[in-house]
Amino acid sequence: MNIHEYQAKEILAEYGVKMAEGGLAYSVEEAVQRAREIDGDVWVVKAQIHSGARGKAGGIKVCKSHAEVEKAAEELLGRKLVTHQTGPSGKVCSRLYIEAGTQIAKEIYLSFMIDRVSERVIMIGSAQGGMEIEKLAETNPQAIIKIYIEPAVGLQDFQARKMAFALGIDSSQLNHAVKTIKGCYRALRNLDANTLEINPLVLTHKHEIIALDAKMVFDENALFRQHKIAELRDNSQVDSREVAAAEAGLSYVGLEGDIGCMINGAGLAMATMDMIKLAGGEPANFLDVGGGASAERTEKAFRLVLADSNVKAMLVNIFAGINRCDWIAEGVVQAVKNIDMKLPLVVRLSGTNVEEGQRIIAESGLPIITADTLADAAEKVVHARNEAITKSLGVL
Repeated sequence: MNIHEYQAKEILAEYGVKMAEGGLAYSVEEAVQRAREIDGDVWVVKAQIHSGARGKAGGIKVCKSHAEVEKAAEELLGRKLVTHQTGPSGKVCSRLYIEAGTQIAKEIYLSFMIDRVSERVIMIGSAQGGMEIEKLAETNPQAIIKIYIEPAVGLQDFQARKMAFALGIDSSQLNHAVKTIKGCYRALRNLDANTLEINPLVLTHKHEIIALDAKMVFDENALFRQHKIAELRDNSQVDSREVAAAEAGLSYVGLEGDIGCMINGAGLAMATMDMIKLAGGEPANFLDVGGGASAERTEKAFRLVLADSNVKAMLVNIFAGINRCDWIAEGVVQAVKNIDMKLPLVVRLSGTNVEEGQRIIAESGLPIITADTLADAAEKVVHARNEAITKSLGVL
């Protein structure tokens, strides 16, 4: 789960990480008022969306008067920002963070991530802050420092000092740097975060260490014990289909293709999507209905998939173990009838009571295309998608 920059900063401030003075605004008037409340003569107006590279998209503006703050707020509020992370659809900015300008002496990069290969936390730093770490890794990998942290032991003082010295932090600022680094680690550990990134972490001319930006990503599977974090979710920044799926208890990820998928089991879902691509198609979604695909749950899944206007055909691929194919077949037939589905539908069933499930579909009288194998199903749904596109173009 992603959160906004200002939310991450509020969290990190509680762990001793120093921030520039700032305030949140939902309107132009509030933005100007926040600037009036902040000392200084330079303010930074930042669009709050769940994406990096906001500056390149025009989402961060430096202002030297209240009039400039007003103009920047007018330009950003309600605007759709498109970055390489948002994709072409972009994300709409509905709130701004107004922050005091900072006199920067040096920019550095600092992040903590869960490294699943080593089963440890990895602390990553670079004296070249302000750059995208992926590009820096390609152009100058020697500039990146990595320190692995054993979770059972935690971040040790000597590791924090080692990172601070590697980042070129002066000995006079060492204690402050160690406090900042350890505070970041504690926030990651205590709040079940997967990623914590500060880019840039700056050294000021007043010998302060300030986080000018902050990004935190949390493990959704741990939100049941992180209620305060769960409350920070901004559904306006999330695919509406994924929000609806979560409310229905379904695992759904929206993609850019036009072949809708309803599958039980994450592994089977991934294999199905691979087979669709191998057959020349593009999946519109990842959807795992899980082991309890009742008729009602199946219909919800159908409606969720078909809510995507890009979908031209749909594939249902079920391997029944805990479930039964006849139950799934009844749910599919009921869903198609209730929804009055017009798009091509391919169904492949395997496992418990598969013969009965196939009989139910065959006797339903519905134009459902059946398949025996995964490869067969993928080829048939891609063919059906192609025919549907051809018909929509008026060729046939």
